Amino acid sequence: MSNQKDLKYKHVRNMIIGIIALYFFGISPTYAQKIYRGNSSYSSEIVCTYDQGKVYRGNSTYSSNVIARFDGTNLYRGNSSYNSDILMSFRNGKIYKGHSMYDSDILATWRENKLYRGTSPNQSDVLFTYKDNKVYRHNGSCQSDIIFTTSSWVHPLILYLLIIPCSE
Repeated sequence: MSNQKDLKYKHVRNMIIGIIALYFFGISPTYAQKIYRGNSSYSSEIVCTYDQGKVYRGNSTYSSNVIARFDGTNLYRGNSSYNSDILMSFRNGKIYKGHSMYDSDILATWRENKLYRGTSPNQSDVLFTYKDNKVYRHNGSCQSDIIFTTSSWVHPLILYLLIIPCSE
């Protein structure tokens, strides 16, 4: 019995070491995140796909369909990695215009699963609420308020990229 326990322990330990090694070398076992129109989960309603730091049009993951690239802080135009192509940055819960860090260039603030216009704390300035993989218009919580559905958690900067044409 003890031998079986030792074998099981070694197997689990080796799996954990393997996963840590994958992350150490920059390889993460992830899958593409899908963003659907409204409350849908049909492939015909996919607005964009987020995979390995890139936002693609629709259900595509072809390099010709890259809308933007996200490195965890900066959102770049297309497949670029040049500072001159930074569309927006995310730092300390705030979305900044380009690569700026000036308060006057804050486009939105992320607080408690809500994205607020600029630095406003007012409920009337909520652009969207993100709850249970659903993006609701403003402070909405009804099914009719759902703008997007995501297959898993998506960074607020990517949602902001998609939501702005809907809210302005």
